[in-house]
Amino acid sequence: MDRRRLLIAGGSLMALAACATNGMSDGWAPPADPAAVAEEARIARAVLPTQTPRAALLQPWTGGYDGLPPFDRVTPAALREAILEGIELQRADIAAIAGNPEAATFANTLVALELAGEPLDRALNLMGVMTSNIGGAEWDALDSETAPLLSAASDEITFNPQLFARIRAVADGAAAAGLNAQQTRLAERRRDAYIRNGAALDEAGKAELGRINSALSTAFTGFGQKVVADENTWTLFANEAQVAGLPDSNKAAAASAARSRNLQGWAIVNTRSSVDPYLTFADDRAGREQVWRKFIMRGDNGDANDTKATIAEILRLRAARARLLGYEHHAAWRMQDTMAKTPAAAEDLMNRVWAPAKARVAEEVADMRAIAGHDIEPWDYLYFAEKVRKQKYDLDQNELKPYFELSAVKRGAFDMAGRLYGFTFTPVTNVPTFHPDVEVFEVRDQQRDNRVIGLFYSDDFARAGKRSGAWMTSYRSFSTLDGTKAILASNNNNFTKPDPGQPVLISLDDATTLFHEFGHALHYLSSVVTYPSFGNTPRDFVEYPSQVHEHWVLTRPILDGFMRHYETGEPMPQSLVDRIEASSTFNQGYETVSYLSSALVDMDLHTRATPPTDIAAFERESLARFGMPEEIVMRHRLPQFNHLFTSDAYSAGYYSYLWSEVMDADTWALFEEKGVFDPETARRYRAIILAPGNTTDRGDAYRAFRGRDPDVTALLRVRGFPTS
Repeated sequence: MDRRRLLIAGGSLMALAACATNGMSDGWAPPADPAAVAEEARIARAVLPTQTPRAALLQPWTGGYDGLPPFDRVTPAALREAILEGIELQRADIAAIAGNPEAATFANTLVALELAGEPLDRALNLMGVMTSNIGGAEWDALDSETAPLLSAASDEITFNPQLFARIRAVADGAAAAGLNAQQTRLAERRRDAYIRNGAALDEAGKAELGRINSALSTAFTGFGQKVVADENTWTLFANEAQVAGLPDSNKAAAASAARSRNLQGWAIVNTRSSVDPYLTFADDRAGREQVWRKFIMRGDNGDANDTKATIAEILRLRAARARLLGYEHHAAWRMQDTMAKTPAAAEDLMNRVWAPAKARVAEEVADMRAIAGHDIEPWDYLYFAEKVRKQKYDLDQNELKPYFELSAVKRGAFDMAGRLYGFTFTPVTNVPTFHPDVEVFEVRDQQRDNRVIGLFYSDDFARAGKRSGAWMTSYRSFSTLDGTKAILASNNNNFTKPDPGQPVLISLDDATTLFHEFGHALHYLSSVVTYPSFGNTPRDFVEYPSQVHEHWVLTRPILDGFMRHYETGEPMPQSLVDRIEASSTFNQGYETVSYLSSALVDMDLHTRATPPTDIAAFERESLARFGMPEEIVMRHRLPQFNHLFTSDAYSAGYYSYLWSEVMDADTWALFEEKGVFDPETARRYRAIILAPGNTTDRGDAYRAFRGRDPDVTALLRVRGFPTS
């Protein structure tokens, strides 16, 4: 998804709070007439100038699968050339649309905009992969150079008065022109997005907004680079006693991480996938504290990688932008195009969950203190929680890991997709990749004559320069506007790569995360939208399909087929599954509070008309107001909160995971009732929720699928909290 479309793409109205809808009674969009769509594309193409890019990386992709990203030819210099020329080619496209002497129509304006800037889109897709998955000084420098240029190019489009006049004319005249529901929705959403992003400002306002946006793009890039630099560090232990208690697989991975850095001993890399197992299993309390402090202090060490001044600048700029656009604060501006719609609606849901979560933490701490014999510090929480789990449920996480070998977990995810939606995944090797570790799979759809619908790229291992965490991205999404092409989807993880020949054993939490990100990919692979902009759904909806797919990890068919002990080949016994399920609400106080504190502080931060300048003080004071338990730290402290400060995407929006989880829990309740692989429920979920993208209001779509609004009590029940 390119940065330009992220800026001007739309969203939908709220579903969970009382709100007027757009009047549609079901969530399924009527199929577009292929002949009419082809004519729209023909008219749009006639508007756009014929251009032949000079830069190699702007050329249409060649090879199989309707063209493949030329990762084998990407260099910083070549991509710089492509981006600079791509901006000029996009400028020519926009000039042709805006300057068209014919009256504005849906085809010659809105459809033309959907097709404009394709060469730049291709270059930016490559750029996103290289900066996120490879990184390093050269890519950082290119990102720093091009970010403000791309921001300015995006503003130039939004601020073009002739273009905006044409968009507004089509949207305002939709009924008179006889536009259908999808055409009207696309035109009105584009108009409204342009207004939200400054198209209606006077020239002085546009100039000021342009300066703000350019400064923000520079700050976002700098923030991300600083955090990555702090994550490219480690804690080295030379004494084996300091890694005592770690599972053999984690100990071997730490030894491999040390050797790869020409070090002796065991290196705990400063990323969550390496840190969390150490905090959970390592017996050395001093070592746990050392690893924990290094991890939670990323971006907060008063050195060249300290991010607090960058955060303060981002907040200042966001507040100035909100005022300029007529909003009280950043959250009010940012949430216009979400399901929640207002900060109050999001806060209402968060507050409903926060109190029972804190109460559960107090219970968890009491249980741990009884075993530990001392107060529980944040670096103790996961360790003693594991002891309590063992005592209460006779469940040891080390007992689970042998059943979650990485390649088997991936095959289980593929099987889930096949059982639910008819997708098959077959390895292919004749496809360029950006790193030798990347695996590629051909995706076919048995529900559509077993046709090839795309490729799935799987990048599983951590490396220096790669950003932390797990995420999904798309190199090419689906639309029928200009001829269908294979979807190119990617999942990216940060597992520690073992020595050759050694298994990659991951935790149940890691397996759940893998299914989560794969759920995002399934959302993209299921798409049948006509217009590319409809591939983008609201931020507080987009996590819903990914979260619901987490539930299939522990279903019996997936366990029996794939989650087998890596040495014995035996499937996970039901007695062990029963113990997992019995403990399913265990430690939900910790899980909920660590996440929700980050979401609450995010909203607190972005609902202030005057933003804070002392970031450390604000974080402390905000947590104190919410009554944050002292035994827990935020899942993402502000100095390393990439969701908030590498773009606007999740700013005033980290609540989205909880909002989506309400729909997720309620949906899973239906699958449990009907059968976890019930064909009709799966068919309707794909057709109503996954396939249409944002062609209709997503709240209406949910009601069409479930027959009612989501039930918040399902979420409380899943987490083991009181429902009344």
